[in-house]
Amino acid sequence: MSDRGLDDPYFDVQTLRVIKAIGDEGSITAAAAALGYSQPALSQQMKRLEARLGVPVIERVGRSVRLTEAGRVLARHAPAVTMALDAAAGELAELQGLRAGRVRLVGFPSASPTVVPRLLADLRESHPGVTITYVEAEPPEAVEAVRADRADIALTFSYPGDRDDPHGSSASGLAVRAIGTDELLAILPAGHAGAGGEVVDMSTLAEENWIAGCPRCRGHLLEVCGRAGFEPRIGFETDNFVAVEGLVAQGIGVATLPRMAVESFPLLPGIVTAPLPAAEARTIHIVTAHGAERVPAVRTTLAALTRVLR
Repeated sequence: MSDRGLDDPYFDVQTLRVIKAIGDEGSITAAAAALGYSQPALSQQMKRLEARLGVPVIERVGRSVRLTEAGRVLARHAPAVTMALDAAAGELAELQGLRAGRVRLVGFPSASPTVVPRLLADLRESHPGVTITYVEAEPPEAVEAVRADRADIALTFSYPGDRDDPHGSSASGLAVRAIGTDELLAILPAGHAGAGGEVVDMSTLAEENWIAGCPRCRGHLLEVCGRAGFEPRIGFETDNFVAVEGLVAQGIGVATLPRMAVESFPLLPGIVTAPLPAAEARTIHIVTAHGAERVPAVRTTLAALTRVLR
């Protein structure tokens, strides 16, 4: 049996975090800044680790450093180890009657002014000891943040028939659950004939000029129009929701926006909205590492998100 003790680097979760940070940041200095340590302290920690292991963990390449094969092995296991220890600490805290914890949330832009404020208000009322940090990112980057252990929960979306759905192979090994839908709306100038019915017939907009949004939203616009039998004539592209409405109000073109985006600010004068068929709604997802709900603060946040999105 090995005579290694619990102070061995294999059992040091902080060392794993440091190795992963070096791999992510590309330098010891940047890793130290990200973790809140001094550069000399991290350099000494790596030297001690390499002396114990008997193999190099990092190597210099020009002015940067990169992980060796041994370093990559340790970095690959870091998220699973830290998640397991966080879960154990959380369960112990729960047994001790504590209800505190920090949860790292990342979400898509239109969730920032809609879902996130309501989530924070809910947690402030029900679990004031839970602290949320939040970063905004599009779904592919949000999924990667969970995989890389930079986030505990990702709030994401997907469109029907999305060829670049980030919840496919890129989310392999993660837990993905659908939590709701977000209706897609046509954004039309006031008085437009297409807004007369309960649901917009996209084929009636075939001759319009179109304003496209973010790259993924633009892709979905092409899919929606394709199903209606035409290719949209796109004259403008912007992922600024207010700019989209402003262009439509001036008669520059028409557009589609998710309801969350429309509800994130007061509707501009001179435009109307009308729903597209329910089959075109985007699905809202929550992405976590498997077993993340074992951490009490994460489980509490997931329950609050479910309430908010319900």
